[in-house]
Formats: sequence, C-alpha cells, structure tokens
Amino acid sequence: MVLPCPSTVKMAACVTQRLRPHLAKMASMSRNFNSSTVDQAGGPWRVKQGLPVNPSLFGPLTDLPDWSFADGRPAPPMKGQLRRKKENEERARRIVLISKEIDHGMEKWEARQREKEQEEEKKRLNKLQPKGGIVSRTPK
Repeated sequence: MVLPCPSTVKMAACVTQRLRPHLAKMASMSRNFNSSTVDQAGGPWRVKQGLPVNPSLFGPLTDLPDWSFADGRPAPPMKGQLRRKKENEERARRIVLISKEIDHGMEKWEARQREKEQEEEKKRLNKLQPKGGIVSRTPK
C-alpha cells in the first residue's frame, strides 16, 4: 500500500518511503546491491599517476571535434566545446588580472622598502655627530 506524501515531507523521504519494499526485495535478490555513492573507477590510481580523476575533463577525445566534412572543412563547434572555450577564456582573463595585481603589489612593496631604507639613511645622516673625533687621554 502506497501512502500519499504530505506536503511538509521532503521529496527524498517520500520517495524512500515508497520504494522501501522494492529496495528490500532487490537487496535480498542480489548480493551486489550497494547504496553508497558512485566512485570513479580507477580514480585514486589516476590521481597518483598525475591524471585527472575524470578522463572526460580534457584531452583529445574531449577537445577535438568528433567529425569533419569529407572535403576537409572542420565541423562546427559543439555546445560543450564552446562552453569549455568560454570557461578557458574566463580563466585566462582571471589569471592575467591576478598576475597584474601581484606585480602591482610587489612594486608597491619594493617602493615601500626603498622609502624605508632612504628614511633610515636620512636619520643616520641627521644624527648628531661627535665633535673632533675620539681623543684618547694619555695619563700625565
């Protein structure tokens, strides 16, 4: 018997309530039933090898067109290619902006350091100097 879900109950709880008998039946029929999250096959190995967890993130199979015209003309770009191109352009703009900010900050820091050195030198030069140098007194 399936009970109607009240509006105050979240959708996931409602679905779980409805599917509970079926899930129990499936679990008893199959030993391989697993309700944990899906993990990328070989993900840890790929990370150890310096590769992305998901092989579809970048590479020739993702970046190159799937087909071309028989006369050699390239295929029009697909939505995914256009999206990735836009994301890469945004990322490049951000990198340039942050690089300029870092350069500007380094220039300001170096200028501040030079000002401090000049100020210390000016203080050292304006310091009172002893007159006549040091004269050692010889006993008579």
